[in-house]
Amino acid sequence: MAAPLRALLRSAVTATAALPRARLPPPLRAPSGARGCSAGAAFQYLLVQKTGAQKNVGLIQLNRPQALNALCEGLMAELRRALEAMESDPEVGAIVLTGSQKAFAAGADIKEMQNKTFQECYSGGFLSGWDKLSVVRKPIIAAVNGYALGGGCELAMMCDIIYAGEKAQFGQPEILLGTIPGAGGTQRLTRAVGKSLAMEMVLTGDRISAKEAKEAGLVSKVYPVEKLLDAAIACAEKIASNSKLVAAMAKESVNAAFETTLTEGNRTEKRLFYATFATNDRKEGMTAFVEKRKANFTDS
Repeated sequence: MAAPLRALLRSAVTATAALPRARLPPPLRAPSGARGCSAGAAFQYLLVQKTGAQKNVGLIQLNRPQALNALCEGLMAELRRALEAMESDPEVGAIVLTGSQKAFAAGADIKEMQNKTFQECYSGGFLSGWDKLSVVRKPIIAAVNGYALGGGCELAMMCDIIYAGEKAQFGQPEILLGTIPGAGGTQRLTRAVGKSLAMEMVLTGDRISAKEAKEAGLVSKVYPVEKLLDAAIACAEKIASNSKLVAAMAKESVNAAFETTLTEGNRTEKRLFYATFATNDRKEGMTAFVEKRKANFTDS
């Protein structure tokens, strides 16, 4: 690997080197009509809002531009708090997680982990709190522009759907720092793109483009940079218009395909399918279909 490329990778992952004097693009503007989410005290590293025509989409923007949205402990603590607020908000039916146009998240904050010991990592469960994103029951869409490297790539993969801007770059370059992914990178990446490409990315630290990520199955759609956020919100609005209760069941069932055997996954699907027949929304949905009208779901 050429020295300049190796230097760029190291800079993007650590996000600790001094940034160029040129100004970074400003944080993405929230769509018109967005409003703040009552998530407790103000956030230092996030912009948190509710958006969409029905104000039923939670929008969380990573906002640490001076460090390319490096995932420091403070940012991750705020993210957990914001997700908990979205999860408990009855108006929110889906969540969009995004960064800036330059970086979704360039990785973990290497300065914070540089001097950690094995004992500290093991006894303290280092990075275990990152799993909060993967256990939220409401659907989450990652809208990825720019760098999604190391922990940033892992964060995106914890989401249910990934939309990418045309200039997005995905990678797990931890090998260049003398370590390996520690927040699901070797596991989720392999399940998403297959063993061969995952091995290549993890063992070399090489990145893939948005186009390559779509071809490999890591992302579902690619959009022009300036249209990405609106597309992600539109998808979230479509999801949020359905029954939130049944959407959570559908998400659980799809996730079972990644976490269990085919037999166990089918059992989970059947159990959840039968469970929908205990809901008012299943009755309303089928009745509305027969009566040729739009369903009025009540999330019950």
